[in-house]
Amino acid sequence: MSTATGPRTTTGGRWTASGMLLPFGAFYVVFLLGPLVYTAVAGFFNGSLVKGGLGSWVGLENYSEALGSAEFWSSLGNTLWFTVLTTVPLIVLALVLALMTDRFSRGKWFFRLAFFAPFMLPSSVISLLFMWIYADEIGLAQATVKWFGVQTPPSWLGDPDWAMISIAAATVWWTVGFNFVIYLAALQEIPREVHEAAAIDGAGPWQRLRLVVVPMLGRATTLVAVLQLVASLKVFDQIYMMTNGGPEDSTRPSLLYVYQTGFTDSRVGYASTVSLLLFVIILLISLVWFALIRRTEKEA
Repeated sequence: MSTATGPRTTTGGRWTASGMLLPFGAFYVVFLLGPLVYTAVAGFFNGSLVKGGLGSWVGLENYSEALGSAEFWSSLGNTLWFTVLTTVPLIVLALVLALMTDRFSRGKWFFRLAFFAPFMLPSSVISLLFMWIYADEIGLAQATVKWFGVQTPPSWLGDPDWAMISIAAATVWWTVGFNFVIYLAALQEIPREVHEAAAIDGAGPWQRLRLVVVPMLGRATTLVAVLQLVASLKVFDQIYMMTNGGPEDSTRPSLLYVYQTGFTDSRVGYASTVSLLLFVIILLISLVWFALIRRTEKEA
């Protein structure tokens, strides 16, 4: 009897699993694969917001225009520059804060709350806060710099040389708590016996950190690095609200370029092409970055 019941139970379990996955599968197809396919198709037409339908067929003209556009490459360069300014600090700073917090036997809840609280604030609040901090003449940032003896501080959001750096600094303060929580959770998963065994073997604090703790955080570092890279490459909110891509387009990222061409210039077909190119670029960069992180993790 058990032999006859086994296959029916297995089949019933498969149908149950499929039924549970069906809502997610439908959501995935309708809201992710569907728009992706439509974007790929729309890139071959000159669609517009002021006209219905896909528009007339233009073939690869949108791709040729995008790849030859100085604005496209400039926005991509701004995106990569923002990614460089934020990704490494957000990984290193989160790890340092987590290591320092893990040393406390009491009061860890306070540090978790203090570092993670800014991340819970919406981007609009963060943008307004730092627009006030960076404001010329009356802003806290300029007052602080003048207190240190700098007579003519820069215009943090009005100077093309400082605008992206200022936005990146605000982003680091805003989002470091997310990576901090991941690292702190990973640190608490390391058994205390491992630290005790390393200490018995004569390893000092720095050696335990370098040879024991950091290698055991490899999976957490891989997760944090990949998530942070993708998030930085998709930056939009705070730049749109703080500078709208200015001054002189020095902070305009790729997503803002897509938004402006699609919704301001009403060039839906061209915006779809730029979106698809950006998707491919982010995918390739993420895969290369993930491979490098995994390779470093294995070597460690």
